[in-house]
Amino acid sequence: MTVVSPPPRVPAAATRTAVPFARDLARHGDRLAVVAGTERWTYRELAQRVAATAVRLGGGRKLVLVSGANDAAQLVTYLAALAAGHVALLVPPAQAGAVAAAYDPDAVLSGGELDVRRPESAHDLHPELALLMPTSGSTGSPKLARLSHENLQANAESIVESLGIQDTDRAVTTLPLHYVYGLSVVNTHLLRGAAVVLTDHSVADACFWDLFKAEGGTTLAGVPHTFDLLDRVGFAGMRLPRLRSVTQAGGRLSPAQVVRYAELGRRGGWDFVVMYGQTEATARMAYLPPALAAEHPSTVGVAIPGGSFSLAPVPEATAPGVGEVVYEGPNVMLGYATSPADLALGRTVTALRTGDLARRTPDGLIEIVGRRSRFVKIAGLRIDLDHVEAELSGPGRTVRCTGADGELLVAVSTDPDAVRREIVERYRLPAHAVTVAVVSELPRLANGKVDQPALAALVRAATPAPAAPADEPGPLPERLRALYAELLGRPDATLDSTFVGLGGDSLSYVELSIRLEEALGAVPANWHVTPIRALAAGSADAVRVRWWARRVETTAALRALAIVCVVATHAGLFTLQGGAHVLVAAAGFNFARFRLTGADRLTRLRQQAVSLARVVVPSVAWIGAVVALTDQYGPLNVVLLNGLFGSPTWTSDWHFWFVEVLVYILVVLAALLALPPVDRLERRFPFALPVALLGFGLLGRYEVLDRGVPHTMPVFWLFAFGWAAARASRWWQRLALTAVLALTVPGFFGNSARELAIVAGIALLLWCATVPCPAPLQRAVSVLASASLYIYLTHWQVYPRLVDVHPALAVAASLGAGALLWWLASRATALAGVMRQAGRDRSRR
Repeated sequence: MTVVSPPPRVPAAATRTAVPFARDLARHGDRLAVVAGTERWTYRELAQRVAATAVRLGGGRKLVLVSGANDAAQLVTYLAALAAGHVALLVPPAQAGAVAAAYDPDAVLSGGELDVRRPESAHDLHPELALLMPTSGSTGSPKLARLSHENLQANAESIVESLGIQDTDRAVTTLPLHYVYGLSVVNTHLLRGAAVVLTDHSVADACFWDLFKAEGGTTLAGVPHTFDLLDRVGFAGMRLPRLRSVTQAGGRLSPAQVVRYAELGRRGGWDFVVMYGQTEATARMAYLPPALAAEHPSTVGVAIPGGSFSLAPVPEATAPGVGEVVYEGPNVMLGYATSPADLALGRTVTALRTGDLARRTPDGLIEIVGRRSRFVKIAGLRIDLDHVEAELSGPGRTVRCTGADGELLVAVSTDPDAVRREIVERYRLPAHAVTVAVVSELPRLANGKVDQPALAALVRAATPAPAAPADEPGPLPERLRALYAELLGRPDATLDSTFVGLGGDSLSYVELSIRLEEALGAVPANWHVTPIRALAAGSADAVRVRWWARRVETTAALRALAIVCVVATHAGLFTLQGGAHVLVAAAGFNFARFRLTGADRLTRLRQQAVSLARVVVPSVAWIGAVVALTDQYGPLNVVLLNGLFGSPTWTSDWHFWFVEVLVYILVVLAALLALPPVDRLERRFPFALPVALLGFGLLGRYEVLDRGVPHTMPVFWLFAFGWAAARASRWWQRLALTAVLALTVPGFFGNSARELAIVAGIALLLWCATVPCPAPLQRAVSVLASASLYIYLTHWQVYPRLVDVHPALAVAASLGAGALLWWLASRATALAGVMRQAGRDRSRR
């Protein structure tokens, strides 16, 4: 570029709308201002070049598109536009053509050459408008943030104050000038009279560090990707004696990395400053004082001088204390521009709604926890992509998520099958909606952020088509998948699905386990958490068990036996009481096994809600139908509240006490486990917590607490006992529970036979995972156990009508009627699942 000395005068009309730090460069005199390749300019020399370029731009106010590398031409043209009162439009080179076509700039800097297209502007430019910056990623015509003269000056002044930038500092550019964070580094150092070293070298390039050391770099700025590169090149071991501060913004750095770099800074004598900002706030809005980084690594700190934060309630913010971050300050943009006509607008934004979700810590620091736009909706569930990334990433495994409603696309560094299974099971998503692929190198924009559209394309391209021969399962895996889909009502089941992940519970566990044994010969003890693919693969090693040596899962056998005893006792065929109380313990056992999984808290709660609905819906439907057709029960029975508000005297209204007790217990436990501290307590002490609840329940059993409601509080201890039994992984734990069982059941009913039956049933649950069951009986056990709830509900209306004919007929009819109703309900559930899936498929098309 041509050097003019002395500098030409800039028209007075323009200087009145100039940005002060760009207009007053000469006041820093002969201090070093810019190092650009072999050129070294003082502030006086930089001011001369800026003034000369301002003259070339001409009078009036023009829209000046500036695009290029981190070089002298881009910097000087940008400063000239600000100093002469023009409007600068900074864009990456890849977007320059599309943006120029959309906004028709009056002057264009491209390839180092300045082209002034017209003597007068073709646009109506608002007097306060100084800078336009793109806000989106790699789209051809991005939405622009309209930034004012005050925005630029105020933000630069606030950052200088926050970071304590000195006139002796030297910043080596690690980020492009068309990225607002990189531009902010330049603005702040020029405001203070410090030096800027221009380079396009990456921090992964040895040439960068040669330059940094040779020029005595004191300031380093980076986005999260920058710090990944620093780790690769051994930054921790570098000797950088003049380094004074390292700043981080442009995305969330993991707390572990924050702590590590804070410690590196402490040892190396430099400050590590986490910052937070957006283009709409002219770069930066918050900073974390270096002294707080190690103690509060998950926060972004406090507002910069002159700014303030508030948290606004939004639907996506479901956790206590979380809201959308709203920022106010003199650096908040005028508003957005989406077309040239918008350049005439004045201020349309006063408070910036950032789209980020955050909470305020007790120390007053802002902690970003997610982003509103980083949500996708799948199968009716809102999935927080940032949360998924944070939960699944770890040592040796990087996870990045993108997608759209109905589709979750995940890029991983390793083990895609395991990640996919974990996502499906933890978040209860249909497996067909989750695509996971290994991506060796994440695509990034010029600002270092992940290019989301490019990432989505890479994941799709890296995922083999489902019908590819190499991935097509053999007949057995597909038969098993179809079996899961049919019995669980989940047509979206895939070969990577598990029983628990598909929402299976105790009602479907028995039938599926027996059907699997018929198909495989034997099933492993942990089959309910094993992917279908792995079950099929392991079938080759399964030993075929002869029919007389077959075994069935203990809870299934107990449920089948207990419901038969309940019906037979009521019908007078024989008397063996205690079956309902064994069922209470079995319910606690299955609650722990199927509902207290390793999934996150919200997923657990959804699973508990589904489990509760599978009890409540058929119960209310059946009792409601009986009440509508007869006068046998009352309204309290229909809403399952007889146990709370009904007569304390035993009447026919108490027929459904078992269902009511189970519902009450499940509701209370869901409410408790919805509390994060209780959820964490259960995960940390999976055996101790139910033991503590068992102790609490015994207070009701021994009437230390007022009974209050018959048949409810006194049996909670049995549910807690079953829960503890499921969590008892060591022999001494089972032995201790057996002792408690033997000491507490006797005397409860005053009926030795009944108490012995309860002790024997629960002890069997505690010590034996399976019991012998010849193959001809397995199908009957499966049906009776699966249909036990329906049998219990319906037998009150069936056996009284047949007991006078013969008690055995009454029992058989009761069991058959309940089993038939269960079969119809199961088929209806499966059909509903198919219809829901078909609806989702149509909506995607």
